[in-house]
Amino acid sequence: MSLLDEIKAKAAKLNKTIVLCEGEDKRVVQAAAEITKQGIAKIVLVGNEEECKKVAPEVDLAGITLIDPLTSEKTAEYAKILYEARKAKGMTEEEAAKQAKDRTMFGALMLKAGDVDGYVSGACHSTANTLRPGLQVVKTAPGIKTVSSCFIMIAPEGADNRYNPDGVAVFADCAINIEPTAEQLADIAVSSAKTAKAIAGIEPRVAMLSFSTKGSGNDDKFFKSVPKVQEATALAKQMAPDLALDGEFQFDAAVAPEVGQLKAPGSAVAGHANVFVFPNINAGNIGYKIAQRFGGYMAIGPVCQGFAKPLNDLSRGCNVEDIVATVAVTALQSE
Repeated sequence: MSLLDEIKAKAAKLNKTIVLCEGEDKRVVQAAAEITKQGIAKIVLVGNEEECKKVAPEVDLAGITLIDPLTSEKTAEYAKILYEARKAKGMTEEEAAKQAKDRTMFGALMLKAGDVDGYVSGACHSTANTLRPGLQVVKTAPGIKTVSSCFIMIAPEGADNRYNPDGVAVFADCAINIEPTAEQLADIAVSSAKTAKAIAGIEPRVAMLSFSTKGSGNDDKFFKSVPKVQEATALAKQMAPDLALDGEFQFDAAVAPEVGQLKAPGSAVAGHANVFVFPNINAGNIGYKIAQRFGGYMAIGPVCQGFAKPLNDLSRGCNVEDIVATVAVTALQSE
C-alpha cells in the first residue's frame, strides 16, 4: 500500500467532517462525490444544489451536505463570531454580516465554530483569499506565530533510498513564507516535525538547511543568512527540547551518514535527517521541484501548518485526485 493510500485509509477510520468551500467548481464537486464514495471523510460543500448540478451534472450528490451562506440559518450566528474576532480591528456588525456570506469566510467560520473538523479551499481562489479567513478567525496554534507550509515528498517505487530509508521526507517552507526570520524558521521547524509525525508517519529528524555546516561558511558581511539559520536552530531547540533537530547543515551533511559524520561528528541528526527546513522560499521551492523532476518524487501539498485548526489551500491547477488527497491530509491533521 502506498503512503497516499495509507493516508486515505487512516482518514477513513477517523470519520471527520471537512468543508469544501467552492461548490461552483466542477473539480471540487467531483472530488466531494469521490471522497464520499470512498468514505474518506464526511463532506460539507458550500454552494447550492442547482449550481452544483449545473457545473457537474453527472455527479451524484447523495451523502454530501450542501450549505448556501445566502440562505443558511447559521449565517447570522457565524457573523457574530466574525464580528467578535474582528471588532478590535474596526469591523462593524454590518460588515461582519456581509463578509460571513462569502464562501471561503463561511467555511472558516464553520471551522472556528466547531461545526466541521477541517477546511479546504483554493481550487478557484488565490492563496491570499483562501488563507486570509483562516488568519482572521481561526488564527494560529498556541505557541506558534507563523503559518507555513510543507510538502510531503514520497520516493518513487524502486528508488535508491540509501539517503532516505523511510522513502518519505518533509520539505518546508516551499510555498508561503518568502524570506522567513529566525523566529519564523523556528516555528516552521516545529510545525513541520508535527506534520511529519501526524501525516507522513515518520519519527522526525529535523535539519535546518544552509550552504554552511556548523560554521563552515559565513555571509555576515552581506546577507547574514548563516547566522539566521544558526539562531533559528537555537530557538527551535528551546521551543521543542525533545525534538531531534540540528543545524545549520548543508544538504549532504543532513542526509549522507559519511558526510554528516565528517562535518558534524556527534550530531544525532546529521546524515539521518528526514525533515528539511530551507532558509527561504527560493531554496525550498527549487529544492522540492528538483526532487520531483530529477528524482521522480511525488509531492503532496502544500500542506498548511500552524493554524489552530486544520486549514489547507489547493493549487488552482489542482485535479480531482489532488483535492481528495488534500482532504485526507486535512482529516489527519484534525487528530
